[in-house]
Amino acid sequence: MTHLRKLMLEELQRRNYSEETIRSYIHGVEDFSRRFNCPPDRLGPRHIREYQAELFQKRKLSSGTVTIRLAALRFFYTKTLRRAWSVADTPYPKRTHRLPAILSQEEVAQLIDAACPPFHRTILMTLYATGARCAELTHLKLSDVDNKRMVIHIQGGKGRKDRDVMLSPMLLEELRAHWHRLRRKPSVWLFHGNHRHTGDQPIDTKTVWHACHNAAKRASIEKGVHPHTLRHCFATHLLEAGADLRTIQILLGHADLKETTLYLHLSQRHLNSTASPLDLLKLRDRSPQED
Repeated sequence: MTHLRKLMLEELQRRNYSEETIRSYIHGVEDFSRRFNCPPDRLGPRHIREYQAELFQKRKLSSGTVTIRLAALRFFYTKTLRRAWSVADTPYPKRTHRLPAILSQEEVAQLIDAACPPFHRTILMTLYATGARCAELTHLKLSDVDNKRMVIHIQGGKGRKDRDVMLSPMLLEELRAHWHRLRRKPSVWLFHGNHRHTGDQPIDTKTVWHACHNAAKRASIEKGVHPHTLRHCFATHLLEAGADLRTIQILLGHADLKETTLYLHLSQRHLNSTASPLDLLKLRDRSPQED
């Protein structure tokens, strides 16, 4: 599929899609092609419907993941091959809206303290202190850390939007300790790749995932913990500390305030400040059966 892959890649790059989206779309079409052991330009709507059903029924993928796979195929057929696409025949699945798991501040401290080696501790502290997405953290540069204004610049975030977040004095101290631990001082990336942190490329997202997973296991935290969990904790704990939704929206880089209102459902301060209607009833001390 080399020629088709090249054509699709060019179409994605012409539209200035992010590296993460390009990677996801290319992978989606390649997986579709492998499933039927046939070039994708020879496959049609029947194969797409069968593939969609299999993603749900056999592979048990989430609706969000299936939506991304369908979006990749839709792009390939409509933009790369210039073919028609029937939305009615291949509808996007309804998404399930589940509340994410939130760690208490004590659990976050346990997670960070359990991180090993020290580099993993630095990664987890950076995630929690900034609310950065996993891919955003991996692409942080030394020049993004502004210790004069005490902010961290997050460049090219979701939607290719830049934003500034606070630079915690505790995080700044940890980043300096990380710098002193390095034998070869980096010149570009804040977190360089390979096990000695001397590579020319930044760390990959798998390294961040492993840091979260291993620390959670060592800390005996039973809740599911992944990099985005610390982003949710960042926002929820800010809200519980009194920060307003608009400020949290800006720090997270949300395009719509509706995205940020999710954390109202997770904040203990907001949940506990609203009394249950049961507490307003004047009930007898005992039920009639006990009389």
